[in-house]
Amino acid sequence: MNRILRLPLLLFLFAFAFNAKGQVGFPYCETFADQESVGAETIFGGNARMENGVLRLTDAQREQNGYVYIDIPFSPAYGIKTSFEYFMYGGSGADGLTVFLFDADVQNFRTGGFGGSFGYAQRGSTPGMTGGYLGIGFDSFGNFSNNSEGKIGGFNGSPNGLYPNSISIRKGGSGLNGYEFIGGKMTLDPPTGPLGLALDVEFQFPLSSGGQGTTRVTDPAVPGYRKVFLELEPNPAGIGYILKMEMVVTTLANEPRTITIFPGIPFPYEPPKNLKIGFAASTGGETNIHEIRNLIVEVSNDEGLQNPSGVDFSDFASCEGQENTYYITDEEVILPNENSEIRCLQFYASLEDIEEESDDICTQGKCREENRVLELPEGTFTAGSDGGDFTFFPNEGYTDQSVTVYYTITDTYGKSSEGNAMTLKIQESPEPISIYENGNLEIVEEVRLCGGESVTLTSKGGEIYERYEWYKDDELITGATSEQYFASSVGEYVVKAYNRKNCPAISNSILVSFPEFPDFGVESPVVGCVPGETVDVTKSISNYDPFTFDYKLSGGGETFLDDEMKEISVSGEYQLQIKHADLDCYSSPEPIQVVILQEELISNFSFEIRGTGVKGEEDGGFFPDDEFQFRDLSPNGAESWSWDFGDGSVSTEKNPTHVYGKKGEFDVVLTVTNMWGCEASLTQRVSIIRSYRIMFPTGFTPLSNSNQFFLPKFKGLISGELMIFNTWGDLIFQTDDLNTPGWDGKLDDKLLDAGFYVYRYDAIATDGEKVTRSGKFKLIR
Repeated sequence: MNRILRLPLLLFLFAFAFNAKGQVGFPYCETFADQESVGAETIFGGNARMENGVLRLTDAQREQNGYVYIDIPFSPAYGIKTSFEYFMYGGSGADGLTVFLFDADVQNFRTGGFGGSFGYAQRGSTPGMTGGYLGIGFDSFGNFSNNSEGKIGGFNGSPNGLYPNSISIRKGGSGLNGYEFIGGKMTLDPPTGPLGLALDVEFQFPLSSGGQGTTRVTDPAVPGYRKVFLELEPNPAGIGYILKMEMVVTTLANEPRTITIFPGIPFPYEPPKNLKIGFAASTGGETNIHEIRNLIVEVSNDEGLQNPSGVDFSDFASCEGQENTYYITDEEVILPNENSEIRCLQFYASLEDIEEESDDICTQGKCREENRVLELPEGTFTAGSDGGDFTFFPNEGYTDQSVTVYYTITDTYGKSSEGNAMTLKIQESPEPISIYENGNLEIVEEVRLCGGESVTLTSKGGEIYERYEWYKDDELITGATSEQYFASSVGEYVVKAYNRKNCPAISNSILVSFPEFPDFGVESPVVGCVPGETVDVTKSISNYDPFTFDYKLSGGGETFLDDEMKEISVSGEYQLQIKHADLDCYSSPEPIQVVILQEELISNFSFEIRGTGVKGEEDGGFFPDDEFQFRDLSPNGAESWSWDFGDGSVSTEKNPTHVYGKKGEFDVVLTVTNMWGCEASLTQRVSIIRSYRIMFPTGFTPLSNSNQFFLPKFKGLISGELMIFNTWGDLIFQTDDLNTPGWDGKLDDKLLDAGFYVYRYDAIATDGEKVTRSGKFKLIR
């Protein structure tokens, strides 16, 4: 046989040449003893979970559902058989569980309706299982066995339509169509009538082991124990299968019985190319705990399977002191069973050491771990995880010698070959070799390039090499056979240099990369709000990092690098570029504007009592209920205004008004902003120290058309009493009407003589202050 030399790191090639085959297949065993022991091919869904050494599909709660399926396709050509213990207990008696088969090639697997459909058949508007082929329901409540909720077919004759304690078979379907009832057996108390579909009385038993308050029964000697043996044997006379089912049932202590449920009934339906097996359970208005454990799935027609055959290999070569990787492909051996693959290799020192496989089918299914590694004086053989792959690590001191071992092949169905020889010649390993870039004799892990650049990779070692192979990203580069390689694309490069013994020296790997320019944002414009001062452009660059990157700012005939950009003194249009510090290529320019104010922005304002011209104490002062008018007097460039009136009130108007409503000292701040975002502020104090004002005239003229009444002018009073006295102290006028026109100079409708009179005014201000004023005034005639 003309063979290709397998040598160290050839796994780089084979990893892409062959699909990986995990060591899975039949027999497949799941004890569900603990989470760690569950295989990756066991897929859980719904409420299914590990629980105290079993797989629990549902709790004894309403509207629960859970399922599990074995994600291993198997050919229907050999049939399938399975055994498992189930535990149905602890609830009010519903619903049940199914064993199902479905098309292994369906995409997006989905269970069917739950409740009485057990996750297999349709239920109302819920479609049945995608790719469903066969569903066998262990129906405690009695709905899987009838035609309720949209199911097709079922038992007939029950007065209430339910068929509890029945094991029923439904065929495949699609969506809301199919999943028809094929047949079944009632295991306990069938309805009266000529059904003929029940077990004989002496064999009858309930499907569940007990109701509320009961516990799991795991001992075959204890009443309530249940174990199922299901087999689908290829139909020798036609399409489909012969379905057989037996159960180990214990109804009396220490008397487990094997009861035949289906002795061998036809299931004459064409199966898909490949199938998968699974289990589901559900509850509805009534409940039960549903669990399974000790699941074994294996091929039914074991007699129809043949052992694979290996071949003797005599042309493997290996290199001393290195781990050499090899792959025996499915095409190099004989795999007689349909759709089978190499599941694993096992190694032996001699043919005498190859023993028959254990009778424990689960041990067969996992392959024997003790035969996966074989240590010999010449070196160590280790079976890999991808079917036919293995490694050999020769020990030093055996150059130019050969080592012979024996191996067996185990296929997908657990069938093993009888044993074949494998001889490997141990070659001298070459001296180490390294890759250098552009003649630099320092080894680097990465060469970073700018776009359009390239690098010359040179291999150097300690001896003369016959040939070279260059690899990029583990793929052989066609035509690259010299000691140098001209690399112009991104990738991880490795060279293998072969000596005269045809053993390779494997170099270090070197990464050629073309780093992308980093993402960076620029806030533009960059504004200097103080005339004559410089601006720091680096503050406008997001993630500014002058240690990792270089920056270049160009404009006005000048160029600024890195921290030089912190002192830009001229307004104008600039361009910003960035590059990796270790490279020479800059990014495309990013425009950025620099604005430095020529004139300082100033904030200024004035205020007065609206419509009065009162601007301060010299004009009569301010009062709590005065309406202040504020006016912006900022001389240049203000485009927005922010007023803080000092009492918690604010405004964005240019010339706002405001009423304080109380006495106090208030610092008013006006902040103005120009078009560039520069700000300037000014603070002025508003002092409201008065809550009222009273002014009395020094005289009045009753006979004139003006000033004919004596009355004070006032503001900020809520009450006031005016009293007028003559010089003798006699009260001649009195009023507490704030709206009075005042005294007209008369007493008993007679105008009094000209001369001096005395007033007294008692009042209360808006803030509650008591006010008293008195004085003289003159009546003029």
